[in-house]
Amino acid sequence: MFLAFRGLDWQAVRLEDVGEFVSWLRLPPAGRDGRVVVLPLVQGYCADATVNRKLSAVSAFYQHQARHGVDLGDLLRTWQPAGRRGTAWRPFLHHISKGKPHARQTIRMKVPRKHPRILTVEEVQAILDGCDRLRDRLLFAVLHGTGLRVGEALGLRHEDWVVPEQQIEVVPRTNDNGARSKSARPRTVPVSAELMRLYADYLHGEYGDLDSDYVFVNLWGEPRGHPLTYAAVYDLVKRLRRRTGVDFDPHWYRHSYATGLLRTGVPVEVASKLLGHASVTTTVQVYGHLTVEDARAVLESAGWFAGSAAVRL
Repeated sequence: MFLAFRGLDWQAVRLEDVGEFVSWLRLPPAGRDGRVVVLPLVQGYCADATVNRKLSAVSAFYQHQARHGVDLGDLLRTWQPAGRRGTAWRPFLHHISKGKPHARQTIRMKVPRKHPRILTVEEVQAILDGCDRLRDRLLFAVLHGTGLRVGEALGLRHEDWVVPEQQIEVVPRTNDNGARSKSARPRTVPVSAELMRLYADYLHGEYGDLDSDYVFVNLWGEPRGHPLTYAAVYDLVKRLRRRTGVDFDPHWYRHSYATGLLRTGVPVEVASKLLGHASVTTTVQVYGHLTVEDARAVLESAGWFAGSAAVRL
């Protein structure tokens, strides 16, 4: 559509045209044909991440055409790095780095990194209080108190609840409801006595003598006794959103758990093990964010400001 509006031949596209394509993507649909003037202050229609995906698709298309011998002028150039076999392709910004044969550059929008969304104590309590069944309350209490993924919680068996030691075993296994654990290795997560009591209340008050290995099962719907599915959980989430006014996602519990661990001084190695990450690096990259307030609290608790106050500035 962009090429048709500009009257461009796709085989004769230049670097400048790609830049204009990016600007065109940021316009709302009504402004792309030039009939509506868009003020500079108007927020872009496509987010930076969306623009990057579209640029990647365009780049892949042109690379494919170049590999099949289509003449693309100066937009794409083939090159063969020293000491390597095969042909590599450098899209779009080729002319900028002619003196750097090993560099590979492309047009990309800088996407700001987003911190994981976490739940406040008030939001967690509102969701728990919004549950009218012990099973549902237990499910969200488990997510809150362990940082388990939804699939890991749905895959829990009764044998995984070690009541005397107040801990839950997370075991990767094949589950009838399709729930899965991304972690390849089993792990143990300590939990509170309150969570264990809620589990006991659930077994006594709702589960009864039902014959099933799974903890979270269908109790009121059919087939009764079958393990709860992802779809059933997200239907429950939708109902709780309407009931409580809290717009949340189950995975936010994991974000909240991990952030809480790190903010209270739990070593990142321990947090990584509790979360089931294969590498500490993953924990640091995803959950190791600290706000200015976090940093200030740590410095204040260490007496940094009190000590520095003794120095006259």
